[in-house]
Amino acid sequence: MAVPESPSAGYDLHHHGDREVGPGLVDLAVNVRLPRPPEWLRDELASALDSLAAYPSTAEAVAAVAARHGRPPSEVLVTAGAAEAFTLLASALRPRHAVVVHPQFTEPEAALRATGHPVSRVVLAEADGFVLDPARVPADADLVFVGNPTNPTSVLHPAAALLSLARPGRLLVVDEAFLDAVPGEGESLASGFPGVVVLRSLTKTWGLAGLRAGYVLASADVVSRLRAVQVPWSVSTLAGVATVACCRPPALEEAEKLAVAAEADREYLVSRLAEAGVEVLGTPRGPFVLIRVPDGASLRVRLREAGYAVRRGDTFPGLGPDHLRLAVRDRATTDAFLAAFRKVS
Repeated sequence: MAVPESPSAGYDLHHHGDREVGPGLVDLAVNVRLPRPPEWLRDELASALDSLAAYPSTAEAVAAVAARHGRPPSEVLVTAGAAEAFTLLASALRPRHAVVVHPQFTEPEAALRATGHPVSRVVLAEADGFVLDPARVPADADLVFVGNPTNPTSVLHPAAALLSLARPGRLLVVDEAFLDAVPGEGESLASGFPGVVVLRSLTKTWGLAGLRAGYVLASADVVSRLRAVQVPWSVSTLAGVATVACCRPPALEEAEKLAVAAEADREYLVSRLAEAGVEVLGTPRGPFVLIRVPDGASLRVRLREAGYAVRRGDTFPGLGPDHLRLAVRDRATTDAFLAAFRKVS
């Protein structure tokens, strides 16, 4: 059953991992994999600086995304990060019954509430590994948001389970912001299905959080409705350049290698946490993991004092103060973190 929630339901929907980060802290709170864009991408961006006097156009970026996913350009909207897409959807659509599947990234619900739409929550159970049960989504829901892999649980839902939620009269929005961090991009719906909107981000893999680069894949009529409410020139010239560069075959090959490396680093983190007596919740597939520890709120503070920033979990509907999200980093960082973790636990 979906539960209607009031804005005062006790969760800070606008809290994100960047609030946890501070000077001198090792960042395990933000899910951006690279500390900076790779050199080839920085060179591309630098080469575009002389064109900044002109107003930006997304035409080349749209064509690049369309070619990357095998879809017509009319089914692509380039956005100022995937987060802009949530605001566009909330502004352009008039759902009668919007549902957000939690725990997940909170901006979809925040955007819906900001535009006056009531929201029902379907909260997946920790005891079930946060696995999606399509039967729990109300039949009358005409707008459904779900992440895949889901932030913060890192669970990757089967494409078949997601597609079972699609039906006439309903728009299913799948946030695939972390899908390019999954080797092979398994379970993606980006190739196109009726009634399905897919959101993608370039932030996580390419170290572009400060640039804001993402896109929407949807039917041409949905893209047209979103474009109608998009602020003119919201996507900068540099974001467009980055989008084109990151859709080229060599970049896709590099992204796959980064995903394989992230998977190995995640498995190492999970094994080291197990040695410390900490269970990772669900079956993680993204570049982050969710844990639950006794007195998690206090532990988070002690970790901060020891030099490590981790993401609090109690701002996600369905989670509490004992939940913490940890970004996957290299093995040396994991070893140092676990040493600090043991000391302050």
